[in-house]
Amino acid sequence: MASFEVGCVCIKTAGRDALRRCVLVEIIDKNFGLVTGPKSVSGIRRRKVNLSHLEPTGDKVSIEKNATDEAVTKALEKANLIEKMKKKISIKA
Repeated sequence: MASFEVGCVCIKTAGRDALRRCVLVEIIDKNFGLVTGPKSVSGIRRRKVNLSHLEPTGDKVSIEKNATDEAVTKALEKANLIEKMKKKISIKA
């Protein structure tokens, strides 16, 4: 199982936001976490997700637990990840 921590940049692997990047802002329990895009950056709204539907990318931003979307956006800008977050993942067959 992948290791998740607050601030981890992940890729959603299931649901309507599949193949988009998000940031884990809180770990609720062993199965669920709270993620955000924020919407102005990647189109993902803050929501509860199953951790098995996330794939960590290896990127991490420095945020506090349950950080606001504004704080996440500032952390992404500081880490130069804004452009990377805006791009949807493409799968080559």
